[in-house]
Amino acid sequence: MKRRAWLTLGAVVLGGGGVVTYAVANPSGDPGAAGRAKRPVKVYDLALQGASADKRELPRTDTRQFSLLGVSWTGAAKRLDGTAQVRTRSVETGKWSAWHDLGLDVDPLEKPDARVRGASEPLWVGSSDGVQVQVVRKNGTTGSLPRGLEVNLVDPGVVTAAEAKATAAPGEPAGFVAAASTDGASAAPTDSAAPTDSTGATPTDTAPAPTDTTSPAPTDTTTPAPTDTTSPTPTDPGSASPSTSPTPTVPPAPPSTAPEPPITSRADWGADESISPEAPEYNADVKAVFVHHTDGANDYSCADSASVVRGIYAYHVQVSGWKDIGYNFLVDKCGTLFEGRKGGVDLPVLGAHTYGWNRESAGIAVLGDYTSTSASDAALTSIARLAAWKLGQYGADPAGTTQLTAGATQTNYFGTTFTAGSTYTFQRISGHRNGYNTQCPGSSLYAQLPTVRAWASGPVQGLKVASVGGAGLSGSTYYTKGAITVKWTSTTPSSLISSHQLLVDGQTAATVTATASGTATSAGTTLAPGSHTVAVRAVHQSGKTATSAAVNVVAETTAPTFTTTPKLSLRTGTVNTSAVPVTLGWKATDNAALRYVKLLTPTTATFGPTTTSSGRTAASGTATTWSMRAYDYAGNYSTSSPAYTPVILQESAAAKYGSWTTRSSTSYLGGQSYSSGSKGASLTWTFTGRSAAWVVSRASSSGQAYVYVDGTKVATVDLQSSTTLYRQAIWTRTWSGSAKHTVKIVVVGTTGRPTVTTDGLVYIK
Repeated sequence: MKRRAWLTLGAVVLGGGGVVTYAVANPSGDPGAAGRAKRPVKVYDLALQGASADKRELPRTDTRQFSLLGVSWTGAAKRLDGTAQVRTRSVETGKWSAWHDLGLDVDPLEKPDARVRGASEPLWVGSSDGVQVQVVRKNGTTGSLPRGLEVNLVDPGVVTAAEAKATAAPGEPAGFVAAASTDGASAAPTDSAAPTDSTGATPTDTAPAPTDTTSPAPTDTTTPAPTDTTSPTPTDPGSASPSTSPTPTVPPAPPSTAPEPPITSRADWGADESISPEAPEYNADVKAVFVHHTDGANDYSCADSASVVRGIYAYHVQVSGWKDIGYNFLVDKCGTLFEGRKGGVDLPVLGAHTYGWNRESAGIAVLGDYTSTSASDAALTSIARLAAWKLGQYGADPAGTTQLTAGATQTNYFGTTFTAGSTYTFQRISGHRNGYNTQCPGSSLYAQLPTVRAWASGPVQGLKVASVGGAGLSGSTYYTKGAITVKWTSTTPSSLISSHQLLVDGQTAATVTATASGTATSAGTTLAPGSHTVAVRAVHQSGKTATSAAVNVVAETTAPTFTTTPKLSLRTGTVNTSAVPVTLGWKATDNAALRYVKLLTPTTATFGPTTTSSGRTAASGTATTWSMRAYDYAGNYSTSSPAYTPVILQESAAAKYGSWTTRSSTSYLGGQSYSSGSKGASLTWTFTGRSAAWVVSRASSSGQAYVYVDGTKVATVDLQSSTTLYRQAIWTRTWSGSAKHTVKIVVVGTTGRPTVTTDGLVYIK
């Protein structure tokens, strides 16, 4: 590769015959290097061991730090029929992982370069410093395992300024570059079974990069492309159709019908351009976008995504021998897009991602494994935005279909057979498995592609009015005094929406342009009095519109009224000198929709629109204001605040007839009461008020009394009770208004229990 001005390169031969290339800091080469990079990308190659034709392995082995690995072998055309499993030791925890299967179903290249190796798909395992590998031949096969089997460890390094700042170790110079071991210690075995001279780690970061088979060939050939671990595919330099042959000429970048999403450039994710010096090639256009997953762990930190991309890049170029990373674009689970194969994100760069279909498409890979785990909404959003932009450059609808010319004869995952040179119908946004026999992009992500198409194409999905602020909802109608704030939701991400329009009676009342962060989810307006329909129209970035179902909104400013002013009436119960049992009654109405009625004083309570009474207690001898407020759903209200005074008339205030005995006890109102067993004995109270209650003491021996109101007998009251009770309001009478009244009680003289004990009369004025 090209020598960097700030690195001094050297090499030393290991005892096992391997060569370790190392690099050390050379501050004089580039003073600006300090603070920009800590550790370059390195690839270490460890030979697998074993004399048997059925198995190769590497025992648990200490290694230098790495984060991505795979298995490779001599000869790109040679298949590895069997299984390859790896396990690694975490730098953070020191624990060994479970065994992971590597994908090995890689089709041989048609005309591979002699330097191109057969390889599994790479597996991201996170920061590790130990590895164990076993490769076993498939039962029933007669061929031997490939020669030159080795495990390839990729340390993505610390390359970008942000990474260097985030990970610099205390006391370590910001521009320090760790040197590779020169004595084989980097691969020292941890058990006696591993020979020390066969595990030498050979960095390949300084080796010349071989040319991958996507380079133009003198004859029209079809070569394999990389794929995921479920069923990798060979690279594809193009199809047999001369009209779609790639060209090294840089074409113009056509404008798109959709905006370009933010894309992290190769420079920003730390691509070492010196390892892939060949110029990119270009297709005529982009007719389809194939979606992939990279396989590997999903628990990576998004802060490490650039490292993951660098690792895949190094593996594709320095292990597999391709000219560049295979994918045109990559995206992490947080939605960050990365430029893949170089040549210009806005140009139809020929990639190596979907065998037989690379010449008319672009490929985007989601970092992670989505076989059984769904991709995040952030990742799906970025795929949709990218696909809409790339396809929009060529006037294509992301939800539509297109005709692609097969570059190879093969069968896809679903059993569909393709013949080279023939055309076939594909969704504009397709999964890798649609073009090749692979599980990629995983069943879960594949099931999400209809959502991606809908988001990319428009119109906005799931648009609805969520709420109307400044209004109350009764049934299916909102009521407001005029000013409202309408909030809405949709399932299409806001980054794919250009604007929203608030519609009142079908006319635009307000236009809200979506902000860069996609937080425009509400708009306000003021309605004229009357009934209206309110809806939201969303304009997708494609220009397609969607309108929500309309909601009914009534604007009105008429306040509710109390058709019955709040009134107090006495009720039965225990009477105290400080608290008299009363019933508060009212009736409120509204011209539109009454919402509730609140009691404001002397205490607080809230009542529904159909409630018209409530049992309360009132302080006796004191005028108390009973303030109530009625609200409608629009927020209009009215208040009524009458005052009432409960008055306790002791028995001594009554006109007495016949024989009565005074009794004294703290259980009586005022400490005294009258008692009589004489038939015909009576007490008469005269007062001016609207409600009255006779208060008595009750016991099992208590008798009966007649009650007369304004000279008319109205009731016979039995005071008998199985338990002794004091200060009981036993009889009540309420009138529509306040007036002068008399209440007279007369002892009946009930046989065997003639006694009546009275404790006074309470009335409300």
